[in-house]
Order: sequence, then C-alpha cells, then structure tokens
Amino acid sequence: METNSDMIGTKVLIPYPNEAKPMNLQLAPFFNLSKDCLCIANYEGYFVDINPALVSLLGYSEAELKSRLISEFIYEGDKERTAERRKRLKDNIALVDFENRYVCKSGEIVWLHWTSIPVPEEQLIYAIAKDITHKKELENERISHLSKLTQSNEKLKQLNYTTSHDLRSPVNNLISMIDLIDNGKIDDDDTKEILNFIRLSAEGLKTSLDTYVDTFKQSDAHSENLEEVFFKTTLEKVQSTIRTLIKKSGTKFHIDFSGLESVAFNAAYLESICLNFITNSIKYAQPKVSPVISISTAVRDGKKTFTFSDNGLGFDMEKVGHLIFNLNQRFHGNEDSKGVGLYLVYNHVVALGGTITVDSKVNQGTTFTITFKD
Repeated sequence: METNSDMIGTKVLIPYPNEAKPMNLQLAPFFNLSKDCLCIANYEGYFVDINPALVSLLGYSEAELKSRLISEFIYEGDKERTAERRKRLKDNIALVDFENRYVCKSGEIVWLHWTSIPVPEEQLIYAIAKDITHKKELENERISHLSKLTQSNEKLKQLNYTTSHDLRSPVNNLISMIDLIDNGKIDDDDTKEILNFIRLSAEGLKTSLDTYVDTFKQSDAHSENLEEVFFKTTLEKVQSTIRTLIKKSGTKFHIDFSGLESVAFNAAYLESICLNFITNSIKYAQPKVSPVISISTAVRDGKKTFTFSDNGLGFDMEKVGHLIFNLNQRFHGNEDSKGVGLYLVYNHVVALGGTITVDSKVNQGTTFTITFKD
C-alpha cells in the first residue's frame, strides 16, 4: 500500500488482484456498491476483479468466478459470437451495446448488456454490464403478440374479402330468378309489390357487396397514400436521420438513380425500406470490414426496379432463403436483432402491389431487388 500526496488531500492506493493496477480507494465504493455489474478481465479470459452485484446476479462465489474461464459461464448458444467479439477487444476495439446470455449457478439464464474497454498496455479489459433479462422477456412477448395479431388480422381480412366476394354469386342468382318470374301471370298487386321489393333489396345487397370488395382492394393497395416519391430525397432524409451511425461505422455509398428518379409509392414506406436496409447492412457487416452499400434504380422490360446491395455477412439461401421475410427471424445472432425489419420491408412492398427478391451468399453480401407495381 502506498500514498500519494501530490494532489490536494491524501489518497490511499490499494492494488488490484494479481497486482494488475492500483485502485484509488475513493473509487472503491463505486465499484463495490454499484447496482450494475462491474468487472475487470485479463486477456487470458479470466476475471481479475468482480463487484458484488455480478457475484450476486450469477450466484457463484467470487473464488468460483475467478477460477474458471469466463467462457464457461456463457450460455452455449452465445459462446461463438462472444468469442468473436472478444477477439476484437484484444485488437483494441471497444465493445459497445453487446448483449449475451450467462448461466447462473441455479441454472437460470440471464441477459446482460455490455460495454467493455480494452487497455492493451495493462492486458486488461474493463467492463460494465446491465441485467436486461426483464427487457428481453418483454421484447419476446411483444413480438409474439405482434405475430399473433398479424396472423389474426390477415385471417379476418381474408374472411371478409372471401365472404363479400362469394356472396355475390347467390345474390346474382336471386336477381336472375326474380327476372324469370312472369309478372303477367300474377294478378295480385300486393304480390307484385313484394317481388319488386325483393328485387330492390337483392340489387342493394349486390351493390353493397361490390363496394366492399372494391374497398378491400383499395385498402390493400393503399392507393389513397400514393404519391410521386423521389429516391434521392428519400435517401438523403434517411441518411440524415442516422448520420452518426453511418459515420461511426465508416459506411460508404455508391448511388445511381439515373435510371429512375421517382416512383408512385408511399413516402413513409420507402423511408422505412431504406432505413431498414441500411441499418441491417451496418448491423450485419463483416468484422473489420467497413460496409459498402450500392443503391440503384432502373426500368427493365417496362418494370421499375430498386436494387440495394451490400458486402455484409450475407445468408445461406439454401438454409434460410424461405424465412428471410418472416416475422421474428434472426440469422446471425446479433444482439440488436428483433426479427422485424425485413418483415416490415416485405409487407410495405407487397401492400402496394410490388414484389421483392433476394440474392445472397455467406460473407459475400446481399442484394435485394424491389419491382414496383405498374
């Protein structure tokens, strides 16, 4: 133990375990009393120091946590992903907003949100973690409800459409049968009036059903929200919204809208499509490779197209190609992934009568092609 009187007041310095680094005694309460989990790890993969909050959360004794590799406490499904990020830490790349699961001594699984800073000259990693298990449970519950609501909504919409469509046939038959009745053979005026009322009612019902079917079609097409949307303006707006993320990731863009400057579409939908595509490209970039995004438009064989490509992690199309646009699908184990982005993109496109295709290879990037409705 040593003292330092060069500054105002007296500060007592105590050594960290393994003599890694002395800790100012005035900072010790922050470490020991923090409700967040604080720890220091060495480059060999062991805890050097752990605060009581982490010990309490995981349920192991401090001695148990320090005697085993940190990887042994990590949930099996997150070990490979965590190891990859740990390599980047040892390359002096700070880890921010990383989430993984740990297995407590009781067997319970907890989600932790990490911020870790490497100090190469000391061969140490300083980290803080927050327990976000409850948040993850709420997210999963929300996505589950969203999936169920979406399925229920689609079933109800299809039922309404089918009912309105199919009822038109018997109504048309009823009108035809009334037309077959020879009023000249009916002497009773009251009967003639009743038959006329029946006909008017059937025709009214047919008109209502026709209106319902047309309304469903218009609703599906969102024609009332269509406007001339300019790609350049939309992209610049999205880029401005996430400028910090783009700058931090070092993302480069290659843009060519010369083939098609605008399209009749929903402005909010196109912004959402661009936002989801760009953030996904950044989120799923290859390690140590800056994202490169290419966006172009064209008219091919009379079809208006929008093409978005990146150089990211890509997909194994044989394994997951049929799942890419489904709700709640995650393919890279990314901690920020909610499995909603591409689902929204797909629904924005098809809701307006367009189509979307994807071509991808692992570690070679992904290309999405949107074909707009004529």
